[in-house]
Parts: sequence; C-alpha cells; structure tokens
Amino acid sequence: MVSAKFGVSSGKSRGNGKGNDNATLSASDKQKAMELALSQVEKQFGKGAIMRLGESHVVDVEIIPTGCISLDAALGIGGIPRGRVIEMFGPESAGKTMTALHVVAEAQMRGGTAAFIDAEHALDVSFARKLGVDVENLLVAQPDSGEEALEITDTLVRSGAIDIIVVDSVAALVPRAELEGEMGDAQMGLQARLMSQALRKLTGSIQKSKTTVIFINQLRMKIGVMFGNPETTTGGRALCFYASVRLDIRGIGNIKDGDEVIGRRTRIKVVKNKMAPPFKEAEFDIMFRGDDVGISKEGSLLDLGVESQIVEKSGTWFSYGGERLGQGRENARLYLRENSDIATRIENEVRKVLCIPLADKAAPEDSAPPVAPSTQTPPESAGSDGAVAEGTNKKTDPGPKAGSKQREKAAA
Repeated sequence: MVSAKFGVSSGKSRGNGKGNDNATLSASDKQKAMELALSQVEKQFGKGAIMRLGESHVVDVEIIPTGCISLDAALGIGGIPRGRVIEMFGPESAGKTMTALHVVAEAQMRGGTAAFIDAEHALDVSFARKLGVDVENLLVAQPDSGEEALEITDTLVRSGAIDIIVVDSVAALVPRAELEGEMGDAQMGLQARLMSQALRKLTGSIQKSKTTVIFINQLRMKIGVMFGNPETTTGGRALCFYASVRLDIRGIGNIKDGDEVIGRRTRIKVVKNKMAPPFKEAEFDIMFRGDDVGISKEGSLLDLGVESQIVEKSGTWFSYGGERLGQGRENARLYLRENSDIATRIENEVRKVLCIPLADKAAPEDSAPPVAPSTQTPPESAGSDGAVAEGTNKKTDPGPKAGSKQREKAAA
C-alpha cells in the first residue's frame, strides 16, 4: 500500500515538475535556446546546414531546356530541373537516348559541360553530332562494371564542374560479382542493392552541385501478372523514389513519305513530377532522313501554335498573321524550318500563352565548382538588358557598366 501510494505521488511530482519547467520558460528564453541550438548545428555541420526559409536566398528552379517545346510545356517548368535525378524509360527504339542527347546539346549550347556514361557501349558519335552535341567537348566513359560507372558518376558530381550527366543505361550496370561469376549463376538483387546504395550517396551531392543526372532505363515484364500493367523497370525500386521526374517514352506511329518511313511519332508521358503537376503528355516527331534528324522543333511548334490558336488552320492550310505557311502539316513544317525568324516569333508567342519560361533565362551557370551564397553575384547586378542571362561573362561585364555610372554621377 505504501509503495503504491509512493509510486503515485512520485509520478505526480515528476509530472508537475516538468509542467512547471515548461511554464517558467519564457518566449525570450525559448528564442535564446533555439539560437544556441542553431549555432551549434552550424558549428558542427557548417554554415547553411539549417536555415530559415524566409531569410535564405531562395531562387526559382534552374532548368535545362529539352529542345522540344511541347516537352518543355508538359514538364511545367520549361525544361529538365538542375540538381535533380531524372529517369527516362520505355521500350526499345522509342527515342530515350536521343531525347537525352537533345538535353545534352541544349546544355552545351548554354556553356555547360556534359558527360555521357556509356554503359551499353553503343554511343553513335556521328548521330550525336547531327543532333547538335559538341562531341569534341563531351566527356565519355565506357566502364567495365556498374560499380565503376557509378563511382565515375559520383566523382564527376562532387567536382561541381559538370552540368549534366547521362547514364545509358541502368540495365547495363552489371555488378562486379556478376561479371566475376559464371553464366547461369543466380545473383539475386545485386543490381537493386547497387542502385539503392549509389542513389543514397549521390542525391545530396547532386543537389549541392546543381548537376542534372539522367538515368536511361529499360523495360522488363513481371512474371505471372494477370491484371494490371506487367511492365517494370530494371534496377529495383530505388530510382523510382529518388527521381524527381520520370518520363515514359513511347513510339506511337511511323511518319511516311509515300512508302518510305522518314520519321516516327513519339509520345512522352510525365508519370512523376516533383516540380509541377504530373501526368501531362507531349507528342512530337522524330525525323531520321538527311539533315533533318532528331526531334522536329518546327513540328512541335506548329502543333502548339494551332492548339493555342496562334497559328490558324483552315482545312489543310496553315497560316500565321495573315501569311500562309503551307498546305499540309509537312509543308508548313518545312516552311518554318527555312524561315527561322517566323518560327522564333511563333515560339515567343507560344511561350507567352503557355507560360513557358524563355530558355535563355534558365541557362546553366559557368562550369565551375559551386560557391557560397554570400559570394554569388546578386540578381540586381545583372543589369536591365539581361547581359548575364544571355551568357556573357559575369565577372567582366558589370565592371564597365559600374564605371560608366560613376562617371555620370561625377559629371552631374
């Protein structure tokens, strides 16, 4: 009886003691305790390890355009986000590698550095050159094992000097244990464990270095699936979770000139998107005859122009601003290809109507290791003429402008 009473009374005293301690802690004391905790975190893990979102310099998501305006519109932010993991998957000959190479070309045109991890050992250099890739400055690795490929990727990401890395493909990342074994040996879950470990290591450094890493993946079929979609991707489920954007790429039909197949109609569905609303689709033409190779930018522009009522379609005729572009979609597309000034005007209007950011405003930064936020050039120094956004030198351009302003003040 005594022990029971003692237990109850002691429990009450302990509860009252805690309640009194919390009650006596004033708002100023809580603020001081929080500041002390924040300072300890920054001292142990470095400045910027924890911050108030309202006080930190939060900027819009930086992007790399895909080279296809319809895909930029489907992504919702105008392109592929920087500092994120992207997965492109689909059946064979759907255009996965070609779409990734278009993104590489766009990044290089904006002064970025690109790397291609060719795990399949099947990169066509001449085809990449036709797509606009600067193959002379493209970093290419053909690793012997999956561990080697992912270690190379990790090293390049941590350098902070690479803007985009393409890994082609996840299915070809063969674990070293499988290479050293014999044909027919059961190797359960080796590739899934490899991808899971690699993505855990890569995600943080990818975000800090603003490097976009695109994983190209293949499809496999689940065994014994009676209902639902039997398709699945290789490498386990880790990539599905770590990817900020997942693109399902499918060919939906051939484009013919008489009996000759000159292209392929392709549909991309954004099945996952952490940056904008998902499940949007983009359709475009992939051409592969002569110099007209790759994603048809003019075809996508024509489709979106008609959809947004910027380009008028009357019967089989297409017109813009009272000027006829051609009879039939193919003739109108070729007209826009030959008249780039009209295509540029239509593109600017389409971007304005669909709220797609202009590509030059989202250009990648110079290929250099990331610097601390305190040392970055403030947005105001870019000038009203957008010199920095157009890819001019950030260090040398503001100087003469500042000097001219000082001379004007002195003259006044």
